[in-house]
Amino acid sequence: MGFLGENHKCPRGPFHRLFDALVTVMVGGLVGIVLCYASQDRPADALLLASAALGAVLASAVRQAVAGGRP
Repeated sequence: MGFLGENHKCPRGPFHRLFDALVTVMVGGLVGIVLCYASQDRPADALLLASAALGAVLASAVRQAVAGGRP
């Protein structure tokens, strides 16, 4: 890429990146819960927690893959 000069400024700050990551994890967890309720009539609490965690992890992985490895 090359040398970053004195006038270089990163396009997004740390709070914006943190907010993006949190929104991605929350949306992924919500999608996991919705899919769990779509497949089960009355899912157990442990199944809901596992579905939310899996959805959050998959959403975060997809976000990192689309962004090209940038956090």
